[in-house]
Amino acid sequence: MIRDITIGQYYPANSYIHELDPRMKLLGTLTFIISLFIANNVWGYIVAFVYLGTVIIISKVPLKFMLKGLKAIFIIIILTVILNLFFTPGEEKLFNIGSVVVYKEGLYFAALMAIRLIFLIIGSSILTLTTSPIQLTDGIEYSLNPLKKIKVPAHEIAMMMTIALRFIPILLEETDKIMKAQMARGADFESGGIVKRAKSLIPLLVPLFISAFRRADDLALAMEARCYRGGEGRTRMKQLKYTKYDLVALIVLVVYITILIIL
Repeated sequence: MIRDITIGQYYPANSYIHELDPRMKLLGTLTFIISLFIANNVWGYIVAFVYLGTVIIISKVPLKFMLKGLKAIFIIIILTVILNLFFTPGEEKLFNIGSVVVYKEGLYFAALMAIRLIFLIIGSSILTLTTSPIQLTDGIEYSLNPLKKIKVPAHEIAMMMTIALRFIPILLEETDKIMKAQMARGADFESGGIVKRAKSLIPLLVPLFISAFRRADDLALAMEARCYRGGEGRTRMKQLKYTKYDLVALIVLVVYITILIIL
């Protein structure tokens, strides 16, 4: 399950989505996330499904690779469905389990929340899967440039966000290695109750934290050895430029959000 988390990973491919300006992809991802909270009926989610499916096909990223990311949040999805199913009041009663009554509105809202979570994870994964770390850093920094007028360190914020995203798959891989090493020494992470499982994670968390701090220290030394002093006065070999594909993507995004608001 650890290897199934796709957020933070980059999948190289030759597609129009990969060629888009990172600022356009950031805007598209943010707009899509907002649109999921705008949609409040079945037709809205059908439009979101068509839009997301079209983007996935154009990106040429295998659907199986994206669906792997849902395994890591399966428990969260189930918990969300249960909470909305049993604790949403309504008028039309379906059935009851003991003193808990399940209404038609609760079933409807639970289904919508599950779909919203699935779309949210897949939509967010597309951004990192189709954008290299350097492009993502540049895109975030360019998007935050207007905030420099009020002394907001745009470059440093962009760098920290990108490093955090890129550390996700690295730490997951490290966790997988430590877990296998501990299991080879007789550690058991699956049997027993919740308390026992929590205690069994201590041999996993301690070396993981030590490894994370060591990697952070190595990264800081590497940046210092290359005379990194922040974003002031830095230039870029490749400047971000909008192309005709970005214009087409913007038009499609406007049409999508307009249809969603109308519905």
